[in-house]
Order: sequence, then C-alpha cells, then structure tokens
Amino acid sequence: MASIDSSPRTVEDIFKDYKARRSGVVQALTFDVDEFYALCDPEKENLCLYGHPNGSWHVAMPAEEVPPELPEPALGINFARDGMNRRDWLALVAVHSDSWLLSVAFYFGASLNRNDRKRLFSMINDLPTVFEAVTQGKLVKDKPTMDSGSKSKSSTKRSIDGQVRNDLRPRDEGYVEDDDEHSETLCGSCGGNYNADEFWIGCDICERWFHGKCVKITPAKAESIKQYKCPSCSLKKGRLN
Repeated sequence: MASIDSSPRTVEDIFKDYKARRSGVVQALTFDVDEFYALCDPEKENLCLYGHPNGSWHVAMPAEEVPPELPEPALGINFARDGMNRRDWLALVAVHSDSWLLSVAFYFGASLNRNDRKRLFSMINDLPTVFEAVTQGKLVKDKPTMDSGSKSKSSTKRSIDGQVRNDLRPRDEGYVEDDDEHSETLCGSCGGNYNADEFWIGCDICERWFHGKCVKITPAKAESIKQYKCPSCSLKKGRLN
C-alpha cells in the first residue's frame, strides 16, 4: 500500500490513481477472469480483490492494520463463489469493487474543496463502472490523459462523411463503439450533448470535452496542437503567472 506521504493529492493525481486501480480490477474480472475465479477458492480464508496504482491486481487477505491505511475492498468474496451463478457472482464482486474504488478516491480527496470534489466525481463518472464493464461488455479504454499526448491528435478519426472529428475513445482491440455512452458526454462550454457528426476536442488539463466550434478550434488546427488547454485552464494558468 502507498504511504500517506506518497498519496495522490490533486484531482488529476487522484483520478489517475482511480483509473489505474479500476483498470486492474476490470482486467481481473474480464480478460483474466479464469485466473481470478481459480484464485477465489471458497476453502481459503477471507479474500479481497485489490487493484493497484500501476494497473495490476491481486487477490489476498485484507490488511492486518486496524484501522487500515486505506479503505479495504469487500471481505470474503470467495465464500459465495460456488453458491452462485458465475456471472452473478462476478457482477456482485464488480459492484463491491466500484464501491471500494470510490471510497479510495474520496479518501485521498478528503482535503479537496467542494468544487474539486465535484470535478473529481465528474471525471470518474465519465468512465464506465466496473459493473458495466462486467455485465454489459463496455470494455472501452479510458480517455487519453496528459501523459498519453494530445487528445486532439491521438484520437482523431474520419467520420462517414469524410470530415475529421475527435473520437471520445481511442480505438484498440478492447474498444466497443457505444453511441449511448458517448451521448452522456456534455460540452464543457455550452453543455450540449455529444453528437457523432460534430468535431470535439478534449482538454489535456481538466479532461473535459468541447465542441470545436465552442472553443474556436477546427479539425485542421487541432492537428497542430500538441497539448490542448481549454479557455478555462488557460485562464487559470495566466492568473498563476
């Protein structure tokens, strides 16, 4: 476990930690599900599923510290394994994992102010839950972060009509196109819903998405931007200087 001194403190750091832990849990309950299932032997002691900041996962007994350094996952997930339908059991573990991931994120965010807590939850809420990934097959990858380069370049694709626009998720082998999920994304400027026929661009700082027309960015201009900062984040940086 991470020490208190090394715990993430900013909204961006906490969200990065959340995404990594979530990725590990999703990996365990989907791509590595057979290995995970075998490790949850009902004959063993109380077991928990942990997701780690490096994106890995493991099944182990809970921490012995009282109180624990971090909130603990659901205890004894292995005991119900053989008494339930496999799919239902995985869904149950997924629900408890979602609760644990939120509790860890807001444990780290205890000192955040009201607006930052709201922004943190909004960023988390933009991702499919572990439960959705397990039960609905929404195995989409997370939105690109500051570390993965410019969203405006890495996630650009051509639509059916040939116009260049920004996709809300990068394409890869785990990608599933989901217009219903995309429709929940709102423009950070006008509040309008996502439309696949319109050009969108994501801010590399706050990770919000915008209509290109709302922030006066064209597809051609986006191609030359290495790191896009929305008007709000640009203004904040100007004030700090």
